[in-house]
Amino acid sequence: MAEDRDIGLDVAEDSYRIRLDEFEGPLDLLLHLIKKNEINIYDIPIALITKQYLDYISTMKSLNLVVAGEFLVMAATLIHIKSRMLLPVEAEGDEEDEAGEDPRAELVRRLLEYKQFKEAAGELVQRGQQWREVFGRPAIVDASRQGLQGEEDGTLLELTLFDLVDALQGVLQRVPAKTLIEVTADHLTVKDRMNYILERLEQESALPFDALFLPDEGRLVVIVTFLGLLELMRIRLVRAFQAEAFGPILLSRTFLPVTVEGAESGENTL
Repeated sequence: MAEDRDIGLDVAEDSYRIRLDEFEGPLDLLLHLIKKNEINIYDIPIALITKQYLDYISTMKSLNLVVAGEFLVMAATLIHIKSRMLLPVEAEGDEEDEAGEDPRAELVRRLLEYKQFKEAAGELVQRGQQWREVFGRPAIVDASRQGLQGEEDGTLLELTLFDLVDALQGVLQRVPAKTLIEVTADHLTVKDRMNYILERLEQESALPFDALFLPDEGRLVVIVTFLGLLELMRIRLVRAFQAEAFGPILLSRTFLPVTVEGAESGENTL
């Protein structure tokens, strides 16, 4: 049984990969960790953040997400900063280009600059949405989305890839160590799971993230379903959001009902 599941996972990994830089970058991950831990960006506990950052990299690799080189470079940077902070102040002495500068200073500058540009980009997107409401054409939004609380006043909170990874970890923790359900590769294609998700979303205007997964089906099915969700988000057929801060993660369709085949453009391998 275990061997069959391993073979199925190998098939899934060989047939489908998601490149992480299609979604977020290393600075996005750092900002997510800072927000998640409610950390002062000017006083980052580098040991904690480095550990959590490396844990995320490990988790994303286990999910068959292709981690871009920039993530590994940032990991090396964090480890270097951590090692510098472990050194006695006297040991650094005059070798510092800028005497007494905090080893985290350059990273903080990069984060603040990136955060500023990201917020500016968000404002531009919001302005674009406002202009579309003034000079727009009839929306092609799926009728199933009508009536979502917060839809009209723009209070829905869009989520990042790392928010979804956090939620997935909670689902995986509930997956039994052993499953009695045999799973074959035929039931594990990402395309089939994408259609499964779209069918579920036809029945409800907003589906809770947890309701998408059945832990009793096993870890493999959960992971392949998650990959299908990421692809649907990438091609903008599905979105993830929260109706309120710290509320449950919800999923909804963004366009009129279509099949995965009708929405595909290009290769599945990103």
